[in-house]
Amino acid sequence: MIRRILIAFSLFCGAAPALAQDAPSYVGSGQCADCHIDEVEAWNGSHHQLAWTLPSPETVVADFDGTSFSGSGMSVAFSQDAGGYHAQVTETDGSMSTYDVHSVVGIAPLQQFLFETEPGKLQSFDVVWDADAQEWYNLYPDQILPPNDGLHWTGPYKNWNGRCAECHATGFEKNFDFPSQSYASVQAEIGVGCEACHGPGSDHIAWATSQSPMEADHATYGLTMVPDADGEAWGQQCAGCHSRREAYGDGNPVPGTPYHDAYRLSLLTPNLYHADGQIQDEVYVYGSFLQSKMYAEGVTCTNCHDPHSAQLVAEGNAVCTQCHSPAGNPDFPTLPLQEFDTPEHHFHEVGSAGAECKNCHMAEQAYMGIDLRADHSFRIPRPDLDAVTGAPDACTACHQDRTPDWAADAIAGWYPQSTHRGFQFGTVFARARQNPAYARSDLEVLAQDTELADLVRSTALYLMEGASDPATAEAMADLLTDDSPLVRSAAAPLQRGASPQDSVLRLAPLLNDPSQSVRFAALRGMLGLPIARLPRAMEADRARVMAEWQATLSTRLDFPETHLVLGGIALTSRDYPAALGAFRQVVALDPQRTDAWSMVIRLSAALDGEEAGQAAVRDALTILPDDPMVQDFARQFGVSTAPH
Repeated sequence: MIRRILIAFSLFCGAAPALAQDAPSYVGSGQCADCHIDEVEAWNGSHHQLAWTLPSPETVVADFDGTSFSGSGMSVAFSQDAGGYHAQVTETDGSMSTYDVHSVVGIAPLQQFLFETEPGKLQSFDVVWDADAQEWYNLYPDQILPPNDGLHWTGPYKNWNGRCAECHATGFEKNFDFPSQSYASVQAEIGVGCEACHGPGSDHIAWATSQSPMEADHATYGLTMVPDADGEAWGQQCAGCHSRREAYGDGNPVPGTPYHDAYRLSLLTPNLYHADGQIQDEVYVYGSFLQSKMYAEGVTCTNCHDPHSAQLVAEGNAVCTQCHSPAGNPDFPTLPLQEFDTPEHHFHEVGSAGAECKNCHMAEQAYMGIDLRADHSFRIPRPDLDAVTGAPDACTACHQDRTPDWAADAIAGWYPQSTHRGFQFGTVFARARQNPAYARSDLEVLAQDTELADLVRSTALYLMEGASDPATAEAMADLLTDDSPLVRSAAAPLQRGASPQDSVLRLAPLLNDPSQSVRFAALRGMLGLPIARLPRAMEADRARVMAEWQATLSTRLDFPETHLVLGGIALTSRDYPAALGAFRQVVALDPQRTDAWSMVIRLSAALDGEEAGQAAVRDALTILPDDPMVQDFARQFGVSTAPH
């Protein structure tokens, strides 16, 4: 059945096409040290260099000397000997296995370890080392998971090859083989090396050793990502890893690839962000930064972070006062020239936590239990919006014995003439999350407001999808040609609210958009439209983009989410056997996916009769005996829910 799906959608799982003969190759960071002494010295020991390492006394800070951990339904005994580092794991079902530490992830504030559970298949273990407290802890202490749960550390969501490695390695290729369900991953270098940001170095070395003259107009130095690229290009390069996104390729895109040709950025959606755009789940900085006035004024990552050491360029508030001071910064002429690092601004005791710029304007949240990440939207605290948006505020995050109303009154007293307590898009997003139709007119205004961040405008379009109709589709049609690929991508789905003819006429030009994300959005918008035949040129464009999209899906066949997409495509195409095969693959990878079980049960009954539906219900009951949806299906099909 899986073969049927792959054939139906032309998803071939063979090796990636070979690179051109003259494509530059990776040479390793060691080749850079002779010439770039200061940069390599700064990089050595950085979080980038230590993002992924082999186990050794120099890289392992955790205590493996007879230590143990017990909790969350599992127990682990750690040990080390001449052969390396080991963990004996006893699972919730009583099964016991011993694993050798394959490699190490990070060094502080926590350190994580990878086990090779099958040849070439690496899994990130949930029990990690707290470098400060010097103890083991579980990343998910409230989850007690059996080994067959998709979220168990051995499951698809904790797979290192597919979920993590590309941002912890240089020149990484996942190389998942679907028929054998195996990985043959390779990389030029583990850890984030020089070429992870600058691109393969062979041509650069050739340029440097030949002393060829640089190009007259623009020197590339033989690199795909040149040091003097503009701030936007460098920001997109950083964002490839520092963002919550869906990747299109099989590993690292070549540095210098435009972001929206390589990734689909997550919008300000529920569970990822609060309604006002503050971080909620782990979103890795970029989506926050895009909302900021700093980004809008041309500030880039390297204005605050040294790219080689990955450290801040100054200590404490000095990072901020390099620009936010009476002297200002000539690179950013719109800055107000005034004193900020003073009690007259922050109204807290000098040297206290409340006097630190980041604690008010970059509220932190802990992920992975102890890893504090700062919100990079650089927002002014708005406790006055709490009753509407339900979002947290920096004030009561510190003053936990106080209320948002108390904080709002305090700020109003400090700044009685403030211009920063007006409208905020989160008030609209909060209403739209409850009822998009009720907020639709306000969402339309936000989407068309070019003074707002493109990510905010795109989210407004996303929130309208459930309430789109011909009038909305027409009103938003101009945004299909917006300057921002993010906005164009988000505008495309709304055209499904238009008539089929209008939808095709508006979306078809986007099949030739320069941004791959926009092309894919246009294609998804056209799927399932009741159009019998397209003009030859338009059909050729559609087929070309379909092939591009299928190629990206073929690199993620180890993801349950991919098979959900394939199942949806099959349903749209009315290929119900292929859809059933796709949804069965979902539950094979993640048996807890009730949405997929629902389709497996329904399609089994529809295609093969009631007995097949009953068999599917019994399969679901073995995994999810107490799930209300599965219980409902059992009643519908007359299947006993009594344990066997």
